[in-house]
Amino acid sequence: MTGITAPDPTEHSRWRPLRLLQAAMDADIARVYADAQVRGLKPSFVMELLRLHARGPMTITELARSVQLTHSAVSQKVAAMRAAGWVRTAAGTDARSKTVALTAKASRVAARLAAEWRATEAAIAEIEAEIPYPLSQVVTDIERALQRKSFHDRIAEKLASDPVWKEGPDHDR
Repeated sequence: MTGITAPDPTEHSRWRPLRLLQAAMDADIARVYADAQVRGLKPSFVMELLRLHARGPMTITELARSVQLTHSAVSQKVAAMRAAGWVRTAAGTDARSKTVALTAKASRVAARLAAEWRATEAAIAEIEAEIPYPLSQVVTDIERALQRKSFHDRIAEKLASDPVWKEGPDHDR
């Protein structure tokens, strides 16, 4: 085993607390499902399941657009939901597309998932009322800041003055 040769920049992270908070909240939602004996359901599936329940079968492209995710992300999620028995897929109108629909299992719990969604939104509103600066306002303010200058441009600007970054990929040769 070699000794430490450089400081670890990952020891400090402004993102980590937010990711950990979201993971903890998702784990609590998963506990709600477990308490209700809804097995094999991940909180990350619920938006897509509710969207399919409300709008009916959709292609992966349509579903991705409706939930504002990439086709690739939704395709992977659909594969996981299909493996867990929540959705079924069928060939679409052309050879490249797949239509996604709820299974009977998902249809049976859809109303309960909608109730959980509403309860979760109400709980978040309750939390926001308890804190001086609501998370939804933080998101809006960050979006406005990113409209003024993109995250990419902000990172690139910082890297432009970093000598290590400027060395490029061939500096070890």
